[in-house]
Amino acid sequence: MNSRTKVIHIEGIVGLMEMSIDLPDELKSDPTFAVRGLALVAHPHPLMGGTMDNKVAQTMARAFNQLGYVSVRPNFRGVGGTAGVHDDGVGELDDLLHVTDWMRTPSSWGQFEATASQSWTASANTLPLVVSGFSFGSFVGSHLVQRLAELGRPAERLVMVGSAAGKWTLANVPADTILIHGELDETIPLIDVLDWARPQELTVQVVPGADHFFHRRLHCIRNIITGAWLGMPDHRKQ
Repeated sequence: MNSRTKVIHIEGIVGLMEMSIDLPDELKSDPTFAVRGLALVAHPHPLMGGTMDNKVAQTMARAFNQLGYVSVRPNFRGVGGTAGVHDDGVGELDDLLHVTDWMRTPSSWGQFEATASQSWTASANTLPLVVSGFSFGSFVGSHLVQRLAELGRPAERLVMVGSAAGKWTLANVPADTILIHGELDETIPLIDVLDWARPQELTVQVVPGADHFFHRRLHCIRNIITGAWLGMPDHRKQ
């Protein structure tokens, strides 16, 4: 963590939820900085050591910060300071939906010293929302994006790292989804991701030499995410 990261607790569906908020550097010196959007980052499997402090999850959050997004990394049920027990993705999906509602409510941010005086919070309900996830988090994230679309509150984009194809049933995802996978992933073989992506005609961006946790390749995740936003519409300039 760093000075841009704040750990908070909010009321969840089954009790308190612990979350890390990562703020763009610009907000440290300029509370009127025009935030580009909100980014939700879902961590890997709780029963396999996954937490909001996972290095891949942190890398994704910081990449979004560089793009001007405020990032939120919640701990899933039963992890850290979040109440409840693991629910195989069912309760976790409900929890992430609850978090997106919280993120999109301007008054939510006024409760915390780190964001209370920042002007962007007044328009939190109109800011674009990015959903992203690593491994198990990509599984839950895919279903969250589907649910948000059904509710008429679509996400701006979905980013999936170490996509959980073959381990859990992923939802069909939008055509512009960013899929990042390690060539040498020993947990989720690349071929499983390609087999899942093929009928949807999705592009998979493969990082040569990377394992499941992208050891010594975390910078590749950051570069792919930030590069994917080049040329994308920016509501701040409209």
